[in-house]
Amino acid sequence: MTSSIHSIPRPGLALGRYPERREPKPKKLDDLLDRTTARVSSRWQFRVSRFERVVSDIDQAGRVLSTLPEDELSSVVTTLRARLVRAGWNDALAIEAFAAVREMATRVLGMRHFESQLLGGWVMYHGQLAEMQTGEGKTLTATLPAATTAMAGVPVHVITTNDYLASRDAQLMGPLYEALGLTVGVVNEGMDFNARRAAYACDITYCTNKQVCFDYLRDRVERGSSSKKLHLNLERLFDDESRSKKLMLRGLCFAIVDEADSILIDEARTPLVLSRALESNESQQVMYQQALSLADELTQGEDFVLRESERQVLFTPSGSAYLSQRAVQMSPQWNSLKSREELVLQALSAQLLFIRDRDYVVLDNKVQIVDGNTGRVMADRTWQCGLHQMVEAKEHCTISGDTETLARISYQRFFHRYLKLSGMTGTACEVERELGSVYGLNVTRIAPHRICRRVAMPEHVFLCAKHAQLAVVASAREHAAQGRPVLIGTRSVLTSEQLAQRLKDEGVDAQVLNAGQDADEASVIAQAGKAGRITVATNMAGRGTDIHLETGVETNGGLHVIITERNDAARVDRQLVGRCARQGDPGSYQCFASLEDDIPRHGYGAPILDFLARFARGTQGQLPGWLGSAVLDIAQRRLERRHERVRRQVEREDERLNTVLSFTGVSE
Repeated sequence: MTSSIHSIPRPGLALGRYPERREPKPKKLDDLLDRTTARVSSRWQFRVSRFERVVSDIDQAGRVLSTLPEDELSSVVTTLRARLVRAGWNDALAIEAFAAVREMATRVLGMRHFESQLLGGWVMYHGQLAEMQTGEGKTLTATLPAATTAMAGVPVHVITTNDYLASRDAQLMGPLYEALGLTVGVVNEGMDFNARRAAYACDITYCTNKQVCFDYLRDRVERGSSSKKLHLNLERLFDDESRSKKLMLRGLCFAIVDEADSILIDEARTPLVLSRALESNESQQVMYQQALSLADELTQGEDFVLRESERQVLFTPSGSAYLSQRAVQMSPQWNSLKSREELVLQALSAQLLFIRDRDYVVLDNKVQIVDGNTGRVMADRTWQCGLHQMVEAKEHCTISGDTETLARISYQRFFHRYLKLSGMTGTACEVERELGSVYGLNVTRIAPHRICRRVAMPEHVFLCAKHAQLAVVASAREHAAQGRPVLIGTRSVLTSEQLAQRLKDEGVDAQVLNAGQDADEASVIAQAGKAGRITVATNMAGRGTDIHLETGVETNGGLHVIITERNDAARVDRQLVGRCARQGDPGSYQCFASLEDDIPRHGYGAPILDFLARFARGTQGQLPGWLGSAVLDIAQRRLERRHERVRRQVEREDERLNTVLSFTGVSE
């Protein structure tokens, strides 16, 4: 059966083409039918193709290769590359390539792909998303489709969540690619144009989602509105300073997205905006301070309404009238009704909705946004429409200048432009429908290499956060005393610091890992498997780094994970839980939450929470197990649906803006 991947065009060596998916947007009904048909067809294809047969064929091809000396194996790989480049590739060639990659990895890296990894690689090679449990070795799995595709002459982007993982994976897998005759590059923050262009010129490029997306936007700005392939090719032939020489990427051909749910779902609620800073002037800084002062004069419930669950502030008629009255006494810049209300609303948002050490941290007198899903600092991100400057004024930091938008794109539209898209993650089933409808990605679950020995302990839900934290401390002490390592996951820097202090007050040492120590997270999380060690980490800090159990820990029960409160999505909870009991190791997890946490507080009104308090039992005010879990489940699902609506809105707005820009002849 011939694979559809052979249709991917390669960048032209002579003309430097920029391949990407640019087909016109179909009508909504046609689009729905096409996507549904594609998903059903793909599912049927994978059901009848029988994965076991593929593994058997790879094993058979590998047995022949395993008997070859080094020079003959290299010769076979060279011949295979020529066949792939000349004929495109089909499943028969892919099986040979998988076997060659597997054998070379065994010899060069000392790592041999398990059957589960072969299946995961086969799924990604066919443009699907492989759901593999955490700890199943997705980094090694990605080498199979990446190397096979690159040997056919198609550029491959392996996209992950942070610079450390991109560099680490490229370094670990680099010797394998080199043995296969392939070049590998890495794109990290801080690299100049020439270094980036050289990295993208490699056969396989490891990069983060933000880096590749912003570099694509920079290329779009460079290409301008006249970006047809014919124009670029003519320029290259007749102009020594053609735009094609100023482009970094070679197009969007084949992408393998690691931690795909985090990148394609969690980060898709905010469009990526390429902008340049404008000079800040003194009058703007004064207005920000005045707006904060005016916000302090307003009374919640009387002058404005705070909708915390929707992260929105609205003026009441009384508040608007008060601002109009105060504007008479101020400079002419405050005369505009719309401008002054928007400015004060931003000030109220900065004061009430954006909390230090939860939504942002202050480092080196700069406000840096914290990713709510990973707990990592996003140094290259700023809030739009003056909100970032308002938070800087609130924290008495140096106020940066406003920004001018050069280009923007949503993750939904960017990743849809890859000619072939695939991915891998440990948690995708919860968003399987959205991945299919938005990105055309079908999710295939891969059985683990070894049977999972993870133990779930009862969830406890308290009325107040204080009692939940006390229970966390007691549980951590108990399991650490048993010689087990303990990993405590929190949603914010503030909570991690509070828990660490409570542990310290109890005479227990704990290693804290939050957005303030982002650069050291991998080394800290890698040591979290030592006997009796307690690690307090923000959310999914260290995601992608294995926690290796110290000798003797396995007999004590393995790593114990404590969830301090539910996250915005059940997937994120499952990722945290997945830090324990990897590759057949023992492990356990437990959740201690409260009705004062963000999830129930935003999901229910005060009257409902007061009603639920009647069911609390004991001196610490604990809800019955079934009721507490049900309350959190419902609130969490509500928030998941709300976030999905936000992502849909981002996609629709992006399409609308793209249509407007296309109509006016302006590049995105």
